[in-house]
Amino acid sequence: MTAQGAEAITPLVTHSPLIGWHFKLFGPRIGSGIIGLTEITAALLFIVGYFKAKAGIIGGLITMLMFFITSTMVISTPGTIISIHGMIYMSFLGLFLFKDVISFGVSFYLVSYFGRKAIVSEGRSQ
Repeated sequence: MTAQGAEAITPLVTHSPLIGWHFKLFGPRIGSGIIGLTEITAALLFIVGYFKAKAGIIGGLITMLMFFITSTMVISTPGTIISIHGMIYMSFLGLFLFKDVISFGVSFYLVSYFGRKAIVSEGRSQ
C-alpha cells in the first residue's frame, strides 16, 4: 500500500478498540500492509477452497472476523455517524466501512457452501 493509502486509513484503525494497537506497534505503512496481506490471503483461501473446502472455510472465517473488526471502527471513529436536522446518517466515511456488510454476507454464504462441500467430501472418503 502506498504511504498515502496507509495514512488514509489511520484514523479508522487508531480508533478501533480491537485493532488500534496494530498501528501503534507496526506503524501505518506496515500495519496497512498486514491488513492488505490478510485480505489477499483470505481471497486466495477462497480460490483454494474450490479444491480443498476446508481452506475456503478458513478464508470465510477470516473475512467474517474482519467484518467485526471493521464494525468497531464504525462505532468508535468520530465522524462516521452524523446528525443533520435531527436525522442520523452515515457519513461518507461510515458508508466506506458499511460496504463490509456485503463482505460479511458473502463470507457467511461461502463458509456454508464450503462447509457443505467438506461434509460431502468427508462422506465420500469413508
